[in-house]
Amino acid sequence: METIEKTYGDFFITTDRNKIDIVAVHDFLSNHSGWRDDMPFERFKTCVDNSLNFSLFHHHKQIGFARVISDFSIFAYLDDFYVLNDYRGQGLSKKLLDVIISHPNLQNLNRWLLLTSSAHGLYEKYGFAKPLQPELFMELYNPNPFD
Repeated sequence: METIEKTYGDFFITTDRNKIDIVAVHDFLSNHSGWRDDMPFERFKTCVDNSLNFSLFHHHKQIGFARVISDFSIFAYLDDFYVLNDYRGQGLSKKLLDVIISHPNLQNLNRWLLLTSSAHGLYEKYGFAKPLQPELFMELYNPNPFD
């Protein structure tokens, strides 16, 4: 899969897995996100190895991240999306979503999914909505996957 890189002034977004500051991303997700609390580093590395990753940088500092799990034909799941608090309010979440949604390997999919507790307004701008038929959705949920 080709590497995508977009520059916006002092910021850039890349899908180059080799540029991820995996320690910084793991630290944020495991210690500050509230949704990946206490995730072991090796588990996160496996996540990165099996996802299409989008890294957001200010100069060379990783300030945001997202990953997409997909079959690149029908389905994609957007996960671990964040921009550090100090960089919010500058439109960077939108820039990151623009790059994700326009990625050439993620076009014409039948369904995208994501979970969010606080950013509904952001995702709605990109066409995300509550499921039309929530009664069709089921999940197998493990609240303590790192135990």
